[in-house]
Amino acid sequence: MSRQTRAIIHPSALQHNYVRLQPSLPSRTIAVIKADAYGHGAVTVAKALTDLCECFAVAICDEVRPLREAGIAQPVVVLEGPHDVQDCLSAKTSNSILVVHNRVQLDWLSNLPPHQRPVVWLKVDTGMHRLGFSVEDAIQVLNTHAWLHEQACVLVTHFACADEPDNPFNTTQFEEFSRIAEKTKMPICMANSAATLTHPEQWGTWCRLGIGIYGATPLANTSSQELDLQAAMTLQAEVIGIHRIKEGETVGYSRAWTAPRDSIIATVGIGYADGYPRHCPTGTPVVVNGQRARLVGRVSMDMITIDVTDIPGVTLQDKVELWGRQLPVDEVATCAGTISYELTTRVSTRVPRVIEHVDKVNA
Repeated sequence: MSRQTRAIIHPSALQHNYVRLQPSLPSRTIAVIKADAYGHGAVTVAKALTDLCECFAVAICDEVRPLREAGIAQPVVVLEGPHDVQDCLSAKTSNSILVVHNRVQLDWLSNLPPHQRPVVWLKVDTGMHRLGFSVEDAIQVLNTHAWLHEQACVLVTHFACADEPDNPFNTTQFEEFSRIAEKTKMPICMANSAATLTHPEQWGTWCRLGIGIYGATPLANTSSQELDLQAAMTLQAEVIGIHRIKEGETVGYSRAWTAPRDSIIATVGIGYADGYPRHCPTGTPVVVNGQRARLVGRVSMDMITIDVTDIPGVTLQDKVELWGRQLPVDEVATCAGTISYELTTRVSTRVPRVIEHVDKVNA
């Protein structure tokens, strides 16, 4: 790799975070690795967690295939369920669990011979109003589809405000879900990373761990450091240019930044084509040689410019951390007016994922 822009993936951090978040038994844990494991590489993450995790989850059936081709054997929950009849057929052979959230999906599966039917979980809408049957409809479905009781069906819901532990809507949804759980006595899955950390009474049979595995905070107003979570990705590039400019000179497109003093500007080989957010404003932090610098001017397609005036000795090929172990991705996301999920999932395919080779953590 001639260009030194890369996303370094830290398996030890993935393992640490999984163990840190894992609820106590009898609740069981699902590691969510949809969207190529939030940009970290689904196969890489699954292999890092394979000795710790008994079940994975993805969004769509197409995300299962690379896992099976890589030898990942654990069951995989498909959170959006089938998108056509072929998805229903392939789920059985690929040891996938389909989360069903509408009657079209239910009809596809009902029409399959029992020996071709995969395990199905039932999505219940308790207030998110995105996917799922209402509590009343879900009860009716369970009453009219006996085959759901003949396999390991789990009731699933999703919290709208789990990142705000004190939001009363969490209790509203929990109470709504409890109605069907108590009536049916079926296993349940509702807690994500945030709820797993803050509401043990909501753990249920299965907890779904997503963003927390990757070292970003799942909670509003609480940092990843406070939660003892470690960055699983370090996005890194290098200095490819250095310019000394005079007070009053400008940098970048539209002359968006004017130097308030004589300054040293380093150009870094990363831009929005690599997934670094174009809307990051002047002042967004980066780390150079262990010290913080700040972005100045607009983000270009392949480059950014940073002010290194107060960092002595910066030279060409010095490494720059855009987020990672020294700079939390949540902090950069806040500067960009977005969330960590978007930043890591948008790191482009032209940025190589480089796996840091370390021994696995024992469970």
